[in-house]
Amino acid sequence: MKRITVFCGSSFGRDEIFSSKATLLGKSLANKNIELVYGGANIGLMGAVADGILNNRGKAIGVLPYFLQSKEIAHEKLSELILVETMHERKTKMNELCDGVIALPGGFGTLEELFEMVTWAQLGLHSKPIGILNINGFYDSLIEMIQTMVDKGFLKEVNQQMLLVSDDIEELLNKMEKYVAPEVGKWITKESV
Repeated sequence: MKRITVFCGSSFGRDEIFSSKATLLGKSLANKNIELVYGGANIGLMGAVADGILNNRGKAIGVLPYFLQSKEIAHEKLSELILVETMHERKTKMNELCDGVIALPGGFGTLEELFEMVTWAQLGLHSKPIGILNINGFYDSLIEMIQTMVDKGFLKEVNQQMLLVSDDIEELLNKMEKYVAPEVGKWITKESV
């Protein structure tokens, strides 16, 4: 993998471990010569992961809608800042630029970005690895909900397995390196497999 998109919060959260792990992820990416693609802001976990890679001689590419740039939240030390018109263009550009995705803790926006990427993978629009860095059990309830979707028949297990989960950065990156997308798509029935 040459580039990883990171989706994460524009807040730090209430536990210092979130920002320290975000910074460590940035450092780990720099050490592996993997470039960061992210939302372009200098605040919250977004700023922490960018600082982590930039402070270790790595490359960070920000993708930011014009309307957020006007709020003066753009990171000023990025390797490259790409400005787009809409939030949808932002996600599309971030997808085009990366070889994989990692979600850190965040709010509605982070979940929306994560699930759009998973949905695109489920529909066969890309075959990139999608990871969740489950810092301090942040995503435990979501992982449980996804299992409920499988148990109740709304999600196939093969699609559930598209989400790679770990609380350890190195383990997650290793899972992503070894990831092979499933060949069966969402719309294949039991009879046709």
